Amino acid sequence: MITRRPIHHKFVGKLSVETEFGAFLWDTRIRLLEAIDRYGSISQAAKAVPLSYKAAWDAVDAMNNVAEEAVVERSTGGRHGGGTVLTEYGRRIVAMYRAVEQEYQAGLDRLADRLGEGGSGDIRQFQSMLRRMSVRTSARNQFTGVICAMQEGPAGFEVRLRLDDTNQLTATITRKSAENLGLRIGMEVHALVKATAVVLSNDPTPASAARNRLCGTVDHIHRGPMNSEVSILLSGGRTVTAMVGKEALNKMQLEVGKPCCALIEASGVTLFCFA
Repeated sequence: MITRRPIHHKFVGKLSVETEFGAFLWDTRIRLLEAIDRYGSISQAAKAVPLSYKAAWDAVDAMNNVAEEAVVERSTGGRHGGGTVLTEYGRRIVAMYRAVEQEYQAGLDRLADRLGEGGSGDIRQFQSMLRRMSVRTSARNQFTGVICAMQEGPAGFEVRLRLDDTNQLTATITRKSAENLGLRIGMEVHALVKATAVVLSNDPTPASAARNRLCGTVDHIHRGPMNSEVSILLSGGRTVTAMVGKEALNKMQLEVGKPCCALIEASGVTLFCFA
């Protein structure tokens, strides 16, 4: 008869820093930031992680949109024509994450020791609970803003968010939704906008009836066989990403650095907040 050795379970700390949008920082993103700081190039950093070039830019855009300050900036000029740099704020974020990560792992080790006294079944139940608590969103654009105006209309409330000193975002929601969220002037809330709800325009004349018009320059284009993702860099470092068909992309002749505006219907903006 073969006697099996008991299997000792161990929690391995994978620290995730959460915001109201969900996960903001985790190991892959931290390694990406460290690689950007090391190489000064988003393409080289992506290879080092490893990530695809598109995934690396998506991560940078998401972090810059949610953080209080820009985490990564695009530099210009110099002998090599510029690159991508980690800001001082970004370096503090990385240092904070690594310091907390060590304490986090030490705490998990102590927790595993206590749970181990009750048998491996308790540990598996605890792991299952952690998996159920994980939440993700598919919305490509995520913003944080402060309510600067609210106006009630026949269809519900029009809520205007101040994203920064230059940009605002307006959403329309029902009265019931406004009551459930407890919305009020000065309250910080969060907005989700799908990339498919964003229409791009390089026409300087505002001809669209869309309630939101966020203008900046084309930051990067991820081309696909049928559709491409185009990210517009706004003042303050935030980005708006749109899904653009191949024909429309060719017609607009979009290129990195060219001015462009993102048009968003107020009904295409979803608001949420956490109690």
